[in-house]
Amino acid sequence: MVRTQIYLTKHQREALAALAKAFGANQRELIREAIDRLIEQKSQTHRKATLKEATGMVSPAASWPPPCSLKERS
Repeated sequence: MVRTQIYLTKHQREALAALAKAFGANQRELIREAIDRLIEQKSQTHRKATLKEATGMVSPAASWPPPCSLKERS
């Protein structure tokens, strides 16, 4: 692991402390979990956007010739 320092607002610090106490976890565990969730969420969002962009790159299947006509061309 790599040590990283962050600044929290007073409200964030108090809310984090309350959550840690309620869940019986320490604050650093909650921070790592929150970061992991954010990374996963943003990765999924990026993946979906990439797929949406790629959707228009291929013509619809309805415009493709039937498979039998492709075989006849070979």
